[in-house]
Amino acid sequence: MEETRWKEKNQYLGLTEDGRRVRLLDQSQLPNREVWLELEEPEELAEAIRTLRVRGAPAIGVFAAYALYVLARRLADRAPVEAAFRTRLREWAAGLAATRPTAVNLRWALERMLARADRTAGPPEQIVQVLERECRAIHREDGEMCRRIAEHGLTLVGEGDGILTHCNAGALAASRYGTALGPILLGQERGKKLRVFADETRPLLQGGRLTAWELARAGVEVTLICDNMASMVMKNGWVQACFVGCDRVAANGDTANKIGTSGVAILAKHYGIPVYVLGPTSTIDMACPDGDHIPIEERDGEEIKTMWYEKPMALPEVKCYNPAFDVTDHELIAGIVTEKGICRPPYTKSLKALFDDKK
Repeated sequence: MEETRWKEKNQYLGLTEDGRRVRLLDQSQLPNREVWLELEEPEELAEAIRTLRVRGAPAIGVFAAYALYVLARRLADRAPVEAAFRTRLREWAAGLAATRPTAVNLRWALERMLARADRTAGPPEQIVQVLERECRAIHREDGEMCRRIAEHGLTLVGEGDGILTHCNAGALAASRYGTALGPILLGQERGKKLRVFADETRPLLQGGRLTAWELARAGVEVTLICDNMASMVMKNGWVQACFVGCDRVAANGDTANKIGTSGVAILAKHYGIPVYVLGPTSTIDMACPDGDHIPIEERDGEEIKTMWYEKPMALPEVKCYNPAFDVTDHELIAGIVTEKGICRPPYTKSLKALFDDKK
């Protein structure tokens, strides 16, 4: 498939035409280089998640589903017995799930793939066919969920509004429109002009490298700011809403997102600006009672001291604390936007209602 076709569809992730490898745009190389990877080995598939070549909770889930299918297909080609095939499949799924503990979509997608395999009787070749249909369905459904999230989110802002974002939650992090960037990109398509202030999102600079890249390509008016400038743009009256994504939402509405999101929400409350969390229902973990029970990934301190710098910006002996995420208290969130609609406080009731049989 030609790269231009992928770009036109905001499609940065999928299978190669022969279905034997996962194809993705390497996010760690943006914005200066657009490098496409084709991966098939267990180690390189897990490494792609761990080193943020693919990132964003929904995108990680989609990638993991594709990865498990690719690995299953490779294994089936070697004609193992069915019991050994199923055992190996679970081992690979466990390895992929361990790469990043905070994003619930990763575990959700792998469990869905394994459940589909468990319901399929027959030889490995038959299971592989079912898994291919399932991983493609996960990706297709994610794209449709993103469109619906964008539709709901667009009702929350008016023409010319300023929106502050933190981290990246566009098509790079999900499918089609993405989640938190979805209303902005959909609004742009429909002629509804919105202004965006994108936090750089230290230390990985995903707002600067990725969000600004996506929005600029789409023709959206975007202004890049350092994280510590959010208070100033809010005080100046330039921001009417904050849109952020999520890696996990607890049953009480506490939300884990890229480190710094909690600070944005605290500032927004001071200035009377609503904070909206946008994400698919697959990101909601009803088994997790609150934010205190969300595992927070801690990454290598070298990301703070040396990444993106020509020379180290701190002495080698200086200790670093580098959590990848923080938890925003549900009391700071004005609404949680899902493909099924906008949840409002109290979230213990509105989130639970999303999963009622009547929905």
